[in-house]
Amino acid sequence: MRFFIFTIMFDSFYITFLSVTKPKFGRKAMLWALLYICLTEVAFYALLACFFSAFSSQLNIGKISSEKAIFLSVLCVLFIYLKNWMRYNGKRRNILNAKKSKKHKLQAWKLIAVPIACIILAFVFFKAI
Repeated sequence: MRFFIFTIMFDSFYITFLSVTKPKFGRKAMLWALLYICLTEVAFYALLACFFSAFSSQLNIGKISSEKAIFLSVLCVLFIYLKNWMRYNGKRRNILNAKKSKKHKLQAWKLIAVPIACIILAFVFFKAI
């Protein structure tokens, strides 16, 4: 159930970013919105990974090697990009565009602040490892 909350959150970020950039960039706005949502998801999941890594290092739980961690990170980024590409390039985007309403529209500064805050917090947790 909680996974669907994140899906709804990322869907609203995508649609809001697309509607903000569409008048300015036209068809290129779909690419920018896809890259934005991928960056936001990667930053959010990196924040979670750094938090749990810092938490496990405090408990002296075993660690994986840096080569394996980098390999897993690259695989996760590729998975997120392909998942978003498949999700937002078809009927789903059309359905979300039809469902969007004015009362759920986010402000542009919030769209920028969320990934920046996730990256900063991930960096803080990374330093705590």
